[in-house]
Amino acid sequence: MLNKTDTPAERREAVVIKKYANRRLYNTETSTYVTLEDLAVMVRGDRDFVVYDAKSGDDLTHAVLTQIIVEQEGRKDGHTLLPIPFLRQLIRFYDDSIGRMVPSYLQFSLENLVKEQEKFRSQITSAFSNPAAAFEAYQDQARKNMQMFEQAMSMWTSFGAAAQSKTVEDGKVATEGGAEAPREDLTELKAQLAAMQQKIEKLAQDRS
Repeated sequence: MLNKTDTPAERREAVVIKKYANRRLYNTETSTYVTLEDLAVMVRGDRDFVVYDAKSGDDLTHAVLTQIIVEQEGRKDGHTLLPIPFLRQLIRFYDDSIGRMVPSYLQFSLENLVKEQEKFRSQITSAFSNPAAAFEAYQDQARKNMQMFEQAMSMWTSFGAAAQSKTVEDGKVATEGGAEAPREDLTELKAQLAAMQQKIEKLAQDRS
C-alpha cells in the first residue's frame, strides 16, 4: 500500500527473497542473508518483498508473513496486536462458510484504519483526559467500517448474480438454437466491475 507521500512512479518493485532448505532467507537485492526481524523492518518501511523457495520456486510469501506475525506476537516485551478472543474466533472461521468473507473484511477494515490513523492518534492522545469519549469514537468508527463493508459486499453480490444470470441466459439461447454456447461478454463485465469499484471508492471517500 502506498503512503500519502508516495506516487505510483516512486513505488519500487518488490524485493525477491529466496528461502533455502536450511530455512535461511536470502535477500537478492542486498546479496545478504536476513532474518524474520529484518523482513519485519522492511514491512514497517513499506518495502514490499516476495519470498520464493530457492529450489522449487514456490511462492512462500504468505507463510513467511505469517511467521513474522507469530514472531512479533511472541516478543518478550509482551506487546501483542491479536487478542485471545480474536484468535479463537479466527480459528472458528476456518471451518465456517462465512470464512470466505473474513479476508476481505479484515483487509477492508485495516485499509480504513490506515486512512484514519492520524485521527486515531489524536483520539488516543485525548483518551487520557476523556476515556469514555475516545471509546465511543472507536465504536463509531467500527460501525462505519461495518456499514461500508456491508454495502461493498452487497455490490459484489449483485454483480456476481448479474454475471451468473447472464451466463445461464446465454446457455439457454445456445441450447434452443442448437449452436455452440457463446462466450461471456468480458468487455461488458469488466465495465460493470470498473463502475462498481468506483462506487465503492466513492463510498469510502464520502464516509471519511
